[in-house]
Amino acid sequence: MLTSFSFSFVACKEQPQKDLGVFHTTSSSGLDLDVIQQNGELIAVAMYGQDTYFEHLGEGFGAQYMIAREFARSIGCTIRLDVMPDSASMIHRLDDGEADVALFPNTEKWVTRADAPQLKQTLHQWVKDNRENFVAMTTIRVYDERGRVYAPRRHVYSPVLNASLGQISQYDNLFRKYAAQCGWDWRLLAAQSYQESAFDANAVSSMGALGLMQLMPRTAASLGISVSQAFNPETNLRGAARYITRLNQYYSGIADPNERICFVLAAYNGGEGHIDDARRLAKKMGRDADRWSGGVDLCVLHLSESRYYNDPDVRHGYMRGSETYNYVADILSRWRQYQGIR
Repeated sequence: MLTSFSFSFVACKEQPQKDLGVFHTTSSSGLDLDVIQQNGELIAVAMYGQDTYFEHLGEGFGAQYMIAREFARSIGCTIRLDVMPDSASMIHRLDDGEADVALFPNTEKWVTRADAPQLKQTLHQWVKDNRENFVAMTTIRVYDERGRVYAPRRHVYSPVLNASLGQISQYDNLFRKYAAQCGWDWRLLAAQSYQESAFDANAVSSMGALGLMQLMPRTAASLGISVSQAFNPETNLRGAARYITRLNQYYSGIADPNERICFVLAAYNGGEGHIDDARRLAKKMGRDADRWSGGVDLCVLHLSESRYYNDPDVRHGYMRGSETYNYVADILSRWRQYQGIR
């Protein structure tokens, strides 16, 4: 996340704007702030990027997107973010009246439509009044069903509770129980749990993931688990086992069970969409799309590079590839360490 922000706001003009690589806008939609508020939706456009917009397990992130989302809330709207391949496409959306604001990467400017002076002025004033709060706006807070807030936190426990007694953690019985349900070695599930939360059942990540197995709120909801329930170790593990089973089925076409484990872990961390993108890149490069190490894992790393996440075969854009790459490697390494424990 960015720790400092500087934005200026310009309406699109008839004159060339060489710094943005665009020429002019001719928007005549007439949708200024009052109409946007009546419609209840602010439409923004951006390109994929770590600080503009990216998807993680079905949730939207990126500092500029998150700040724009807060502005939308301040005017009583939700935000819709449409991803564009380049800056010219973003300006064309403004020209055609199909977007209200463009969130440009690697620049200090957000651009509004020329025919929305009220929006521009309100946005400018809001930024002036809220600039000191931008970092807080990009800090994840999770609210449960009662409105309680859970900010990022984690307590780190030992990776092995008692080696001489064969105890990895206080949750070993739960790992055995739910590993059996998803067809995994219980020590693999334990290794994943340590990677996720360091065995802290109350952990909340900087991305908003919850509990022992760090379920994202949207994933938890799809498994019938509320935010407050996600902090119950057994409920959290039960949900994680269901999710792993779902991913095992998703990757059932990968015949080698050890390779399938790698893909399941990668998708658990980064999402199936990004891993599918990496597999498409692997095929394009002549690599085996069913092989993780030395194949798809390298393409996962590439998805943090603009030349790759803007590839026409990549459908889910920017990915924090090194995080997923290391996630799989670290879990497999710890699993090998745990295999001596019975």
